[in-house]
Amino acid sequence: MRERTPLLYTLHSGNLYGTERMALATAWGLRDEFEPVIFTPGGLAAVEARTMGFEVVETTNDRAFAIQLRPYLSRHRRLAFFSTRTMHSLVFAAMNLLYRRTVAHIHMVHGGTDEALSYGQKRRLNRLPVTLVAVSAFVRERLLAHGVRDRQIRVIENFLPAEQVASAPRREPFRQPGIRRVAVISRLDPIKRIDVLLTCLENRPELNAIAFHLYGTGSDSEALKARAAKGGLNVVFEGFRPDVDEQLAQADLLVHLCPEEPFGLAILEAMAAGVPVVAPDSGGAGSLIEDGVSGLHFAANDAASLGACLAGLCQAEPERLNSLVAGARTALATRFSERERLADYRALIWAGLGERRR
Repeated sequence: MRERTPLLYTLHSGNLYGTERMALATAWGLRDEFEPVIFTPGGLAAVEARTMGFEVVETTNDRAFAIQLRPYLSRHRRLAFFSTRTMHSLVFAAMNLLYRRTVAHIHMVHGGTDEALSYGQKRRLNRLPVTLVAVSAFVRERLLAHGVRDRQIRVIENFLPAEQVASAPRREPFRQPGIRRVAVISRLDPIKRIDVLLTCLENRPELNAIAFHLYGTGSDSEALKARAAKGGLNVVFEGFRPDVDEQLAQADLLVHLCPEEPFGLAILEAMAAGVPVVAPDSGGAGSLIEDGVSGLHFAANDAASLGACLAGLCQAEPERLNSLVAGARTALATRFSERERLADYRALIWAGLGERRR
């Protein structure tokens, strides 16, 4: 049997947020053709990678990373290399000037709140043999705005593994009109704009009939709790919940508020749970839904627009709500399909290695 080509996937963080989860899901989906090795600074990502049966290399700094990378370059004549940190890509490219291996070098750009760090530094990869994968059209726009060359950028959107979709707790179809329980899954940080929801509720007392459950923590937690309590708002701050997928399936709606979100995996998870989604009409998250088909948009940062949208859903017929769920399910099975997006990555890797594969 032909030896599988190593797939080295380097993570800048040991957390298990969207970036790390997608890295592991991608490595898992490609494991039959490639041999995944996960480089990570320890943490939950390392634990999960080992649970999945991957070889794990725990990195501590750039010098250690270069030393740990050397055996793979010396032993293998070709490799696939994925990175989420600019310095890792620079180190790999510099080392391969010495080893001259055939490589498919892919730099993943998931975006973030710090423009200079998330997008600006990527200019350093211009003119290197690196393909930058943007996880949304919004991320691509931000890269271009920061001077990254268009020819090096490829958009491949995130996906949910088919197994996760199949096993996700799922809400029963709507049989009664209106919504009564809303979920918000988000860090409670200023950029996430939870304040827009509170302003909306303060201005529209009739929405107090809806229970809003917020899942997450962050720097704004205490201030938001105090404001909600002062206004007598029907908002429950759930904090971190390990059973958030089950909680989501009990909701009638997911509201996403951040207008600058690079992607928004929670939206795909709501699609899998059979829960309709309301999102701003900007950013990567907003681009994930087709307004009126697979979800609903409100004007970004506009509490009045959000209020009008929620008020309309209070009396929405079951047929309309179920139609949004069905549209989202179709998007999940096509645009956000594990099979289709992994095919994109396979094609990208084999092209980088100078081979054509179906």
